[in-house]
Amino acid sequence: MSKDEYGVLLYYKFASITDLNSLFSFYHSNCNSLGLLGRVRLSPNGVNVTVGGLLSALEKHIEAVKSNSLFQGTDFKLASSHHPLNDKVAVECGFTSLSIRVVKELVTFSSYPLLNPPEVSNAGRHLSAAEFHSVLQSARQLMKNGSPTDDKQLVLLDARNLYETRIGKFHAPSVETLDPGIRQYSDLPSWIDDNSELLRGKHVLMYCTGGIRCEMASAYIRSKGAGFENVFQLYGGIQRYLEQFPDGGFFRGKNFVFDHRISVGSSDTSIMGACLICGSSYDNYSSRCRCTHCRILVLVCDSCQIKSDAYVCELCQKHRMDFGSIPSVEDGELATVLDKNDLKTVCSDSKISSQLPSRNAPRKLRILCLHGFRQNASSFKGRSASLAKKLKSIAELVFIDAPHELPFIYQSCTEAKNSCAPPSGQHAPPPENCKRKYAWSVASDFGGKVEADWKIANQPFDPLQYQGQTDGFDVSLAYLKKMFSEQGPFDGILGFSQGAAMAALLCAQGDKLKGEIDLRFVILCSGFALPLADFGQKPINCPSLHIFGSDPGKDRQITSHTSRYLASRFEDGCSVIIEHEFGHIIPTRSPYMDNIKDFLRRFL
Repeated sequence: MSKDEYGVLLYYKFASITDLNSLFSFYHSNCNSLGLLGRVRLSPNGVNVTVGGLLSALEKHIEAVKSNSLFQGTDFKLASSHHPLNDKVAVECGFTSLSIRVVKELVTFSSYPLLNPPEVSNAGRHLSAAEFHSVLQSARQLMKNGSPTDDKQLVLLDARNLYETRIGKFHAPSVETLDPGIRQYSDLPSWIDDNSELLRGKHVLMYCTGGIRCEMASAYIRSKGAGFENVFQLYGGIQRYLEQFPDGGFFRGKNFVFDHRISVGSSDTSIMGACLICGSSYDNYSSRCRCTHCRILVLVCDSCQIKSDAYVCELCQKHRMDFGSIPSVEDGELATVLDKNDLKTVCSDSKISSQLPSRNAPRKLRILCLHGFRQNASSFKGRSASLAKKLKSIAELVFIDAPHELPFIYQSCTEAKNSCAPPSGQHAPPPENCKRKYAWSVASDFGGKVEADWKIANQPFDPLQYQGQTDGFDVSLAYLKKMFSEQGPFDGILGFSQGAAMAALLCAQGDKLKGEIDLRFVILCSGFALPLADFGQKPINCPSLHIFGSDPGKDRQITSHTSRYLASRFEDGCSVIIEHEFGHIIPTRSPYMDNIKDFLRRFL
């Protein structure tokens, strides 16, 4: 390689860093002096770097980094590359500037606080590319010799996102490969929790692009205890493997990378990906086509891009999310929004044709929905199904779990109506029979430790307990900032009960959150004001809709005067109040539904 060539350098290092300011200064000075562009992420737990520049400059950077004992044993992955063009790929990947940031985590492993956060020191055993290949080769050889391997003992686990695995992955005929099919890395812990039986008692071989995601994920699997000890990870990731086996070895297709190169392949030019629309072989993400709904990258060939610029990814189709006027296609085909003239190439069903929007159809509002205390996204989505259905032509509701997980408790009484609460005198059901419950704010004595077993409440449930749940705002705020960054933008927030209290606190922050959490409006249902400093300051300036029961006693959880006080904290002229004759619900019958729609149409 000529040192005048352009190249890309990737490396990470988990280590305890006590002086982030000095390290920040080093990277700022060194990278700027060498003309390096890309991303540098620093945290108290280490560094994660992806930068590009002249190979000679990158080699000087490596030498400078190596002089710091902190980086002993670091795997520096250096590859020659074409110079990044000044196009949307380079801009999106951050290769038109130098970005150095101090972050809480090098990689966001979970979108909510975990019961047992993984310690990277407990990560799976590193396997070199040669060792990794040898394990797969041995499994194949046993198959050829008529002694099939026990597929219950060895599995491959891909720790990457769905759009990455669609263009390339490992394939060993005698070894099962588990593809979690996740939108983002922070979804992996939930997949592991839900599919732990696929891993229990197995020898788990993990892999990802460069290795860093396997560090946290393998540690998380091992933290589950007995039956999850044998976890191994491909050291250096797919990149090191392809360097060792340029013909691809057991890897098929291309390796997706997070820089201007987009993907890196082997000498095997076979294409593993397929166009989302027509199904033809295709693996080029350079057009950066994204799902209209969730914004994940999708593969759309040049011909299909000419016909449409709105797509629905396979994950959104799989989970049958409500897209309003976006049609679905039968027989497992993935859907997209096409011109009516193009419909004949997909389906001749007149019912689907009548649902197709025009290319100039207005964008629906995206509303982030925050559930109440001791609820979760799933239960709130179920309770709001009627609301979502009646708003589907103008709004898309997005539901998320709060970050504070709550313990399983029950009231020992024969009148328990909750299906998860056992009758008096009986043992509680195992936690796996019930959905986890969460909160946006917690009591001051909440330790953050969630017990695995049920326990009886030490006193009757207090209907005014919400008044004492005042801690944890900083955790929830950081979590919501992440949600807006990763899943946004959102036009507004709909909060129910404690979720409404949290949404009101965001509004009270005003300009402090500008650029991180930008809201055009907020809908507060059965809301209340948390007794925090933000509510004692100036009136809140944000368009708001307040929905609550009209008479004291109708809502047994949050009284009408409590919700009315919250509404009074918003500036005159920017709040709308809907009072109804029901309890702790969001009414969806006329005239309340009409009033809700009238409020939202102001923002279309």
